Amino acid sequence: MAGLLQTNVSLKNISVEQYELHSSCQMSPSVQHQNVLIPTIYSIICILGVLGNGLVVFVLSHSSSRKTVANTYILNLALSDLLFVLSLPFWAVYYSFDYDWIFGKLMCKLCGGLLTLNLYASIFFITCMSIDRYMAIVHPLKAQRCRNVCRARVVSFIVWFAAGLASVPTLIFRDTLAIGDVNACVIQFLSPSWFVGFALMKNILGFLLPFAIITSCYCSIGKHLLTAPGLDKSTSNLDKVLKMVGAVVLAFFFCWFPFHMLTFLDVLVSLKVLQLCSVSNIISLGMPFTICLGFSNSAINPFLYCFVGNHFREQLGGLTQTLSLGSSQKRGSFSTRLSSFTRKLSDLRDLSPLENEAV
Repeated sequence: MAGLLQTNVSLKNISVEQYELHSSCQMSPSVQHQNVLIPTIYSIICILGVLGNGLVVFVLSHSSSRKTVANTYILNLALSDLLFVLSLPFWAVYYSFDYDWIFGKLMCKLCGGLLTLNLYASIFFITCMSIDRYMAIVHPLKAQRCRNVCRARVVSFIVWFAAGLASVPTLIFRDTLAIGDVNACVIQFLSPSWFVGFALMKNILGFLLPFAIITSCYCSIGKHLLTAPGLDKSTSNLDKVLKMVGAVVLAFFFCWFPFHMLTFLDVLVSLKVLQLCSVSNIISLGMPFTICLGFSNSAINPFLYCFVGNHFREQLGGLTQTLSLGSSQKRGSFSTRLSSFTRKLSDLRDLSPLENEAV
């Protein structure tokens, strides 16, 4: 069955016409044991994503110091990633059943909508955090006037609304479709032009524009830290900030660039700019794995933005101390183990004295 559906019709926004176009080529055999490998990867991402993002949401929701601009964006980012990774078990079962969707039309739309919602919301919140860090470090005086929690909440609402609006086509057009002897969960656009427009919107709004903003912000931060007067350029704190800057940009790029590159190639195939079956084979074989790579960003985000951050560790430590005092008689309790984990995290050096609330 994996040979029948060479392209991941569940997760790739593909029209019926687009599926027929790929099917006209003599497709290369699918990766061996793909129906085992992909669900395994999804399961790992789901477990790490639920643990990481769940802990972030728990800590920031109960911490007395949660009302900061940075924490507002981090909390919303974690909520977006958590909602999405909770849908991964459905996609894992879908792969293991060789693209046979057994959960019905409503769950097909809902899981597809969560996928698209997270694709936009996650990247938009990362972009907001990048701009916030840029303002806090490069323009601290101006940031004191314009950075406040109320404004961050308004921006967060706008991000959720924009991401939800971008997910509407998925909710409308995604449906179950009988292909061969399976019921696939696909997007059935009215014409190939709808697919082209939807794919280009993902490329531009979901990658190119946010990546340009993120890169510009962190390049400016790095330049400021290297050239600002009064900063010791040899300090380990500065070195760690620069490494963090590089990690943020590289993680974003390497997680999402392969997926968006194959999506753009698929657009070229749809427009018949590329009519090589070899390109269609590359798209069909590579798309499931580039999707896995993109999804892994939801598991990486909490570790990248929170657990390496000094202020989040302080909030986690304060919260676990409170929990430990409330249940001191239970030495083997979850709070005790969490406190031990916090102490290990606290052994890491501070990220930066310059970001008073950025992480």
